[in-house]
Amino acid sequence: MDRFDNIPETALRWHRAGTGAVLATVIQTWGSAPRRVGSQLAISGQGEIEGSVSGGCVEGAVIVEALEALEDGGLRELEFGVSDADAFAVGLACGGTIRVLVEPVGAALPEDLLADLVAARAARQAAAYVVDLDGGTRRVDRDGHTDRFRMDRSGFEPESRVFVGIHNPPLRLIVVGAVHIAQALVPMARLAGYDAVIIDPRETFGSEARFPGERLVHDWPDEAVAAEGLDMRTALVLLTHDPKLDDPALERALASDCFYIGALGSTRTHAKRVTRLTEAGFSEGQIARIHGPVGLDIGAAGPAEIAVSIMAEMTRVLRTGA
Repeated sequence: MDRFDNIPETALRWHRAGTGAVLATVIQTWGSAPRRVGSQLAISGQGEIEGSVSGGCVEGAVIVEALEALEDGGLRELEFGVSDADAFAVGLACGGTIRVLVEPVGAALPEDLLADLVAARAARQAAAYVVDLDGGTRRVDRDGHTDRFRMDRSGFEPESRVFVGIHNPPLRLIVVGAVHIAQALVPMARLAGYDAVIIDPRETFGSEARFPGERLVHDWPDEAVAAEGLDMRTALVLLTHDPKLDDPALERALASDCFYIGALGSTRTHAKRVTRLTEAGFSEGQIARIHGPVGLDIGAAGPAEIAVSIMAEMTRVLRTGA
């Protein structure tokens, strides 16, 4: 899986190559818009494109506007209504309205600012591109915007014309325990956009034969988790059922900013886990971060259905914070 969509990087490369480049960004939507706010399309002066702002509904019109903006150097705000028929063609039940910001690189969007954004992305640093559409000022923030970073949500600040475009590092999933559930969970997570790693010191469990093509780490979980790092774009799922393996990694997670911590086990197993962590000095608030038993209660039976319940709960926490 590509670690980034590479759209800002592509625009910067085209600009520096002398062909000219424009970045188009979805800044607002109404109804069932084809792409979410923050989606981007890069257009070169030769008409090459990378990315999408509508899945094909309005790209042609955006490209025309972008090439004209490249000539005059000014930003443009475009608004498009997507018909039900066009929306159906890209897999939506009904249409909506899209507002797109078009910024020529080197003019409306300064090269050094775009380069700063690209550098943050390369370093796996969360960055926010902030533009005041009335005042014309722009900046890249590496802190602040806590809720927007956590929920990966671009958009306008309340009661203002200040747009905040969120550029988060790729999502990661760290699974402790190379068990049957992991065999189903990791491919699902990859489809949902996660880079995944499986940690299990038991090489018989974490074998290439059982997990073909996956990244496997055979260190003790606490050491491996520390080496991988746990940030706000990381989910940790503990599946071994063995406190000797789960608890040390869990203790690392409770001291981190990872957005999701899930631990397999029955209600009784989790109660024992809570007791151990309390005795280890963790507060009630810290322990409450653990989703245990892991996954949404959908009556799952079998490894694949349990994996579905875990992915659903991870997604809910990521997108809603709850």
